[in-house]
Amino acid sequence: MDNPFQLITDTFADDYQINLSIQGLDGGIMLTLSNAGRIVAKRMISLAQRNDPQRLKRLVQSIQFGIAIEQGHSAVAILEAMTDSDNLKLPPPLSRSSLPLSARP
Repeated sequence: MDNPFQLITDTFADDYQINLSIQGLDGGIMLTLSNAGRIVAKRMISLAQRNDPQRLKRLVQSIQFGIAIEQGHSAVAILEAMTDSDNLKLPPPLSRSSLPLSARP
């Protein structure tokens, strides 16, 4: 993989604004995904994760899983999709109007 951030861009750019910022001299990068001005996910990406395509892929899947759970999707269905597909594409983010009133910001 020439550009480790291409996987992140390819996975999240359609649904989220992506911000990558350097966090220290150790090579850590903070990934922030936002949608409609709201932070949806924030994760630290270590140099080791960036340099290992499999670790980066697992990190991306972990972020997708967390977002989907937060949006109320079935954990079992998501895990099945993650184990059945190399090119996982989870359901799009839920709109505010489709969230239960208790979950709306």
